[in-house]
Amino acid sequence: MIVALSKYAGFCPGVQNADRIIRCLIGDKASGHIFTLGELIHNRIYNEELLSLGVRSIELPCVEAEAEKLSPENMTLVIRTHGIPREDESLLYDIQSRHPNLKIIDATCGYVKRIHRIAAENTGEDTVFLLYCDPNHPEAKGILSYANGEKLPFSSLREVESLDFGTKRIIICSQTTQNLKEFIKIKNFFKKVYTNPIFFDTICNVTENRQNEAVEIARQSDVMVVIGGKTSSNTRKLYDLCVSECSKTVLIESASELDSAIFSDGAMCAGITAGASTPDGIITEVYKVMEDFKLMLEESLKTLHTGETVTGTVFAVSKNEIKLDLGAKVTGVLPVEQVTDDAGADLSAMYKVGDEMDVFVIQVKDSEGIARVSKKRVDADNSWVTLKAAFESGEILEGKVTSIVKGGVIVTTAGNTVFVPASQSGVAKGGDLSVLAGTVQKIKLIDFDDTKKRALGSIKAILVAEKKAAEEAIWATLEVGKHYKGIVKNLASYGAFVDIGGVDGMVHNSELSWKRIKHPSQVLSVGQEIDVFIKELDVDKKRISLGYKTQEMDTWFQFTQKYKVGDVVSAKIVSLMPFGAFAEVYEDVDGLIHISRISTQRINSPADVLTVGEVVDVKITEIDDENRKLALSIRAITEEAEKAAAAEKAAEERAAREAEEAAEAERIAQERADMAPYIVGSID
Repeated sequence: MIVALSKYAGFCPGVQNADRIIRCLIGDKASGHIFTLGELIHNRIYNEELLSLGVRSIELPCVEAEAEKLSPENMTLVIRTHGIPREDESLLYDIQSRHPNLKIIDATCGYVKRIHRIAAENTGEDTVFLLYCDPNHPEAKGILSYANGEKLPFSSLREVESLDFGTKRIIICSQTTQNLKEFIKIKNFFKKVYTNPIFFDTICNVTENRQNEAVEIARQSDVMVVIGGKTSSNTRKLYDLCVSECSKTVLIESASELDSAIFSDGAMCAGITAGASTPDGIITEVYKVMEDFKLMLEESLKTLHTGETVTGTVFAVSKNEIKLDLGAKVTGVLPVEQVTDDAGADLSAMYKVGDEMDVFVIQVKDSEGIARVSKKRVDADNSWVTLKAAFESGEILEGKVTSIVKGGVIVTTAGNTVFVPASQSGVAKGGDLSVLAGTVQKIKLIDFDDTKKRALGSIKAILVAEKKAAEEAIWATLEVGKHYKGIVKNLASYGAFVDIGGVDGMVHNSELSWKRIKHPSQVLSVGQEIDVFIKELDVDKKRISLGYKTQEMDTWFQFTQKYKVGDVVSAKIVSLMPFGAFAEVYEDVDGLIHISRISTQRINSPADVLTVGEVVDVKITEIDDENRKLALSIRAITEEAEKAAAAEKAAEERAAREAEEAAEAERIAQERADMAPYIVGSID
């Protein structure tokens, strides 16, 4: 059994500093009575040792009374590594000012002090301070006391992911001993949901290294032992991380709690880690006990011989090597080249701890405690029978192209190599075979020599069969008139070849556009996806005629849907003839303005009043849908304008006359009214 001890196990720098302070005080008579404010570290055995050396733990409310009782004798009080709240610190130094016999030494961890400064300097009324922590832990209580404004301790993302902090700045820190992986998840969440949250990476880097190494050791171990105080936050986090990788993880405070039964079911690799408050002496004692278990286990193991085929269990795996428990005094070492011919293979992705495999013993080195073994040797012997059966039955095999050789490629399948000639590779004659390197291919065995243990395979046979099957399946579904999304594969002078899902069809130039084109490249490009429909099918000759242009694509159709006879449109003069002018009224739609329809005045030539490129308003006077011809007129617009002007003038003259007559009638009526008083009787 291999026992792996974490190099980061045990006291962190903060605890080492606190321990050094206490040890110096114990040896210094001038220190007087020594106390710690609360437990110096969270480790029962360590604290019991301090008590036996005369160091007592005391809480803040009792400090002043104890100082008065001991006066004038000296009293030294050491502040614990976790730190204390700001208000407690002020009260403590206030007590000291009244008691000269009281000496205070601050053993707060430097990492914790840093978070105190971060909280004090970066928070205010416009902030919310979030602390990922154990809210009941003394370190967390101390940190929160230094934050200004709103503050919120939380122990999981679930507690804060539904909260809304409005427009306040968000400051996020972590207790020094929290789970790094969980803190990363918390950071990712806040980055995604909030704008510019401010993070401080306050998990102690020693804690980070300890956690990462513990996870790696646990991943490779059958048994994982975590040493530390049951009330220690960082030790509990270590245990949680390890148990997620190794189900057989135990948490102990001392070697006396170790039970040899946990190693009784063939454990070949055991790991040890310890919390930041675990003394080296306890770690050493646990390691020695586990080494004793190791010796007891080795005495029960069998002897291994070269040439044997044995079953081994994976207890450690890396990218290039596997270590096996062979149930013997030696460990099986299986390098990647004895597993596969794939030089780029990653064994850690292929196997996991606990996997079993049969291996051939190549060499036993008792002095080194290892045995070189091979899985390929066993696989080759076992798989040759499988290969022969596949040849006889015509079964399709799958393998990886592991090398390119003269005249072909080598495919590794079922633990054996099969030669595939270049002509059977599926690569065009003279093509580059290296495109197959590292790829997984289906092969069919086309020749087999049992005596020489040589096999010949074909990739091409599979590709041809698959293509034929795919084409037959597609032909069974083809229907005239059915639409397909196709990819333009090739362009010829007479049309375009389009892949409609495994079979090719041809779109003639006449089907590509409503106007005459000289080459399909005027409309399409190779690789373009287009919508086509089947015009004709010849199943026997395997020919497909495709259509592309539709009525909706026809600019004449678009024009007639938008305009009608009598509409006035803008038109561009495109050519001048003796008998009239041609004008484009829509994309690719021209109409004739006969010379007699250009002007209300007699002209000798259209060029007298029009120029090519000029844009004029024309009236549609005739649409010949059958012959796709348009008759246009400028004169009609002019005449209509003149008629409208004449009508308007006549209306104005009529209105003027009517106004004049009305004025005359009004004048006569006024005269009569003025004369009425002087007229007696009636005048006829």
